[in-house]
Amino acid sequence: MGRTVLTYLTRFGEAILPLLRSSLPDVEFVECGVDGAHDRSSDIVVTLLDDRAKRDPDAFERAITGDVRWIHVLGAGVDRFPLETVGDRTLTCSRGAAAEAIAEFVLAEMLAFAKQIPEVWIREPPEHWGAAGLDGLAGATLGLIGFGAIGSGVARRALAFGMRVESFRRTATPPSIPEVRSVASLPEMLGRCDHLVIAAPATPATRRMIDTPAFEAVKPGVHLINVARGELVDQEALLRALDEGRVARASLDVVDPEPLPAGHPLYRHPRVRLSPHISWSSPRTIIRTIEMFADNVRRYETGEPLQGIVDPEAGY
Repeated sequence: MGRTVLTYLTRFGEAILPLLRSSLPDVEFVECGVDGAHDRSSDIVVTLLDDRAKRDPDAFERAITGDVRWIHVLGAGVDRFPLETVGDRTLTCSRGAAAEAIAEFVLAEMLAFAKQIPEVWIREPPEHWGAAGLDGLAGATLGLIGFGAIGSGVARRALAFGMRVESFRRTATPPSIPEVRSVASLPEMLGRCDHLVIAAPATPATRRMIDTPAFEAVKPGVHLINVARGELVDQEALLRALDEGRVARASLDVVDPEPLPAGHPLYRHPRVRLSPHISWSSPRTIIRTIEMFADNVRRYETGEPLQGIVDPEAGY
């Protein structure tokens, strides 16, 4: 038996652990309980967290003994990770593994809005046959908040549909796609967007960045799509913008909190399309997630730089 890896899997552990074992047959995966209990030492921890770890960081800290030098999160976001436990260890994540699936989901949302799907489907003769007031994506302006793997994946697909694409990001790094126009300030972009996609990481700096002033600056009739985290949007301000018609539709794959409690207004608002945080879902996402960790284990063994390194100070 080769290297030992501690596994702290608070979500989907029964499904993920066999995949980890099959991808790295020479590695022994030792399970940690949700209380952090285990009877082995290792310098690697692989984890998939839910809110329990954030609420009880001490349990996670019990799992990462002094031997641990590298922690890998089997997910792109680390907002549920107790970052205060990292110390001088290396923290990585599966950044980009779900980008393809999420980008496809975003395009599906935009097409459904423009083509009024499923509203155009009929079950009886309509009042008018052969006529409808449908829209298209060609010539429309897409605004991207965040331009990482998801944002760039959406941009490439949108450009193929003939859309104009603009992006806003917190860093001055220019977009990796020359056809994408970078904007210096969020209000500058909001007033031009027909579709606005939120694909930025959840950090204290981005919390509720789409608030009342932002909704006042949007182009009336905008289609808002959030595939990042629910806390990036002020949901009360969103509901007001929906009622006033400034936002024609909100396609939300993420909300705050998750799961959204029964009876919440977002469930029943006629301008909201709500999905239960499943835009990432694809067999290719799971395969890519496991492949990325397996590649990092190889890199760790050979002393190569790890992929997907997280800056605990920045939160992503």
